[in-house]
Amino acid sequence: MPKTNSNGAGQPVLNQAPPYFGYNLCESDPLVFSSLGHAPDSDSVRTDLIKMGAQCGAADALDLGRMANVHKPELKTHDAYGRRLDIVEFHPSYHALMRRSFAAGLHCASVDALQPGAKNAHFNRARRYYMMSQVEMGHLCPITMTNAAGMALQHNPEIAEKWQSLIASRTYDQRFRAASQKNSVSLGMGLTEKQGGTDLRQIVTTAERVGEGEYLINGHKWFFSAPMSDAFLVLARTEAGPSCFLVPRVLEGGSVNGLNLIRLKNKMGNLSNASSEVEFEDAHGFLLGEEGQGIKTILSMVNPTRLDCALGSAGVMRGAVARAVHHTRHRQAFGKALFDQPVMNRVLADMALDVAAASALAFRLARAFDAAPENELERDYLRVITPVAKYWVCKTANVVTGEAMECLGGNGYVEEHDLARFYREAPVNSIWEGSGNVMALDLMRVMTKNSSGFLAVLDHLEGRLGQAGKVSVEVLQAAARTCIDDPGSARILTEQLALTAAAAALREAAPSFISDAFMDSRLAGQWRSSYGMLDARHDARSIVDWLYVVA
Repeated sequence: MPKTNSNGAGQPVLNQAPPYFGYNLCESDPLVFSSLGHAPDSDSVRTDLIKMGAQCGAADALDLGRMANVHKPELKTHDAYGRRLDIVEFHPSYHALMRRSFAAGLHCASVDALQPGAKNAHFNRARRYYMMSQVEMGHLCPITMTNAAGMALQHNPEIAEKWQSLIASRTYDQRFRAASQKNSVSLGMGLTEKQGGTDLRQIVTTAERVGEGEYLINGHKWFFSAPMSDAFLVLARTEAGPSCFLVPRVLEGGSVNGLNLIRLKNKMGNLSNASSEVEFEDAHGFLLGEEGQGIKTILSMVNPTRLDCALGSAGVMRGAVARAVHHTRHRQAFGKALFDQPVMNRVLADMALDVAAASALAFRLARAFDAAPENELERDYLRVITPVAKYWVCKTANVVTGEAMECLGGNGYVEEHDLARFYREAPVNSIWEGSGNVMALDLMRVMTKNSSGFLAVLDHLEGRLGQAGKVSVEVLQAAARTCIDDPGSARILTEQLALTAAAAALREAAPSFISDAFMDSRLAGQWRSSYGMLDARHDARSIVDWLYVVA
C-alpha cells in the first residue's frame, strides 16, 4: 500500500482520502443481489458474484484499467520487410483484462443461453459485466460484440456450429491465426461508412459471389470496431441489397484475409479499445442469412449491444459516484467530514438515486432477455424498453460523471484519479449502436407497429408502480398521442417512459425509501438542471449509506 503521510519532500500529506481500492463491488452494492421479484440467487451464484466483486475492487484490477488506457493500442500495418501485417498491438494490461472477462463468461452469454437447462444466463452475466465496467470499459467493446454476434450467427447454422463453440470458450486466446487453430475467438463489426453513418442503406461496399455462400468483398468501413478480432460481421451490397457476412481475419489456409487497416481512430475516450478504418481488397466473406436481408440479420445483434450500453453506463456511473462517496467520507471541510455537509450529502444522494434506478433498469432488461423466449410480455418489454433504457441511462452517465468529478474538486480533474477517465468514457455509449434520436425513432417505430405490445408494457409498469402507476401511465399515454401528430416530441416520450420503467424496476430492487425518493423527484414532472435538489423530506444520508455500503 502506498505511503500517505508524506509527499516525499518532508511535508506531511494531511486531509487527503486514501487511495480508492479494496471495496468488494458486489458486497458494497445491495442492488447486485436484488432478484427483481424472482427467486433469490443460489449459493453458488452468490459465491461467484462475491468473488468477482472482490477481484474487480482490488488494487491490481483497477491498476490494469489505468495502464490499459495510458498505453494505447498501436497499429502495425507492415512488418520490418515491407510485407502487409495489419495487426494491432496492445499493452499486457489490456490482455490481462480480456483474460478476466473471458474467464467470467462476459463474452458468451448469448451462446450459453442456448444450452439445455440454461437459466438466468443473461441476468447473471449482466451483473458481472456491470462490475467489470467499474474497472475498465474499453476492453468490453469486443466482449460485447462477441456476445451479440453469437445471436447473429444463428442465421447460418453451419457457421454457427463452427464458431459458437469457440465463442463459448472461457480461455482468452490473442494469437493471430485461423480460428480453427485457436482456443477461443472474439468478433468485431464493420457496418458504417463515410457517406452513410447510421443510414446503413447507403453502404457502397460490394460483395461478389465466388462460391456456395462465399463472396469477395471490396470497399471500406469508416468505423471498423475491434480490428484485432478473429472475425467481423460486415455489411456489403449484393444485387439483392445490403447483406451480412462473416469475414475472418485469417483464412483457414493460413493466409491473411484482405482487410487493410488504414488507421486507428484518435478518440477522446475509450482509449484502451482500438477502433479503426479499413479497406477491403477481395476479402473473403461468408453469407449470414439471406442476400438483401443484411440489416435484418444485423438487428439480432442490436438489443444485446444496447443492453450492454446501458449496463456499462450504469457501471461507469456507479464507479464515479462510489469514488465521490469515498472521497467525501474521508475529506474534512469546514469542521466536519465533507460527506456530512448537508449540501454535499444532498448532491450525493440525488446522484445515487439515478445510479440505482439506472442499474435496476439495466438488470431488469437482462431479466427480460432470459424470459423472452417463453413469455410474450417479456418480448414486448424488450422491444419497447431497450431503446428507452439505452437513451436515458447512457445520457445520464454524462451528467453523473461530471458531477462526481466536481465532488473531488481539483483531484477529480487530474489523470491520476479514475474520474477523468470515466468522464471521457461516458459519452461513447450514447453514440454506439444508435444515438439519442435513433433511440427515440426506434421507440416510435415499435409503438406504431406493435401498439398492443406497447400498451401491454404500460399496463405492466402501472401494476408495478402502485398508486403512482395510474398517473404515470396516463402521462405516457398523452405523450404517445402527441408523438403521432408531432414526431419531434419523441424524446419527451422516450425519457418519460425510461424514468417510469426505471422507477418500476427500482421499486422491485430497493427499499421503499429509495424508490419513493426517485419517484417523487423524477416522475413529478419538475424540471431539474443539476443534482442536489432532492426535497428535505427524503433522508439523503440513509439513501447513500444503503446504496454505498461501508466495507
